[in-house]
Amino acid sequence: MVFQSCNDVPPKRDEPRQLITNKEARELNDNYNRTRHRLISETIQKEDANAIWYSLEELENYIYYIKKEGKNKGYNVDGIRFYLGAYSNNPEKYSDKANMTTVFLTPTGKKVDIQKGGVLNLPAMMQTQELNPDIEEIQPMNYGNMGPPPRMEYPSAN
Repeated sequence: MVFQSCNDVPPKRDEPRQLITNKEARELNDNYNRTRHRLISETIQKEDANAIWYSLEELENYIYYIKKEGKNKGYNVDGIRFYLGAYSNNPEKYSDKANMTTVFLTPTGKKVDIQKGGVLNLPAMMQTQELNPDIEEIQPMNYGNMGPPPRMEYPSAN
């Protein structure tokens, strides 16, 4: 007989509102590959990454980390922003990732007034129109697996 811990069952969640069809995803990937990926690859004179992969464990660990650090540092973490970036052209430092595209993640949210449970009304925060500012006091995450070129095609055939 096998027993499963109650902790292994994820909490009930609503389905995301942002789901798209596989056809829409294929169109987005085809458009990117036809327009931007080709131009970037020509510019850096090698085939660039066009997909980045993180394991569920890596993402869950990062979400746990940013929630914990946000609470410790007095932030209400409300999301994760995904940035496109590019490694410098330094093979000694980045090996095969040198000069390639990457995606890194950074938490977003606002400072919380711990005494009142509300968001602090700081002058610097009032100057920004951004509803979900980056939290620079918590480290971003990088180094997903971009897979070896040639480029990935959606859906990947693994």
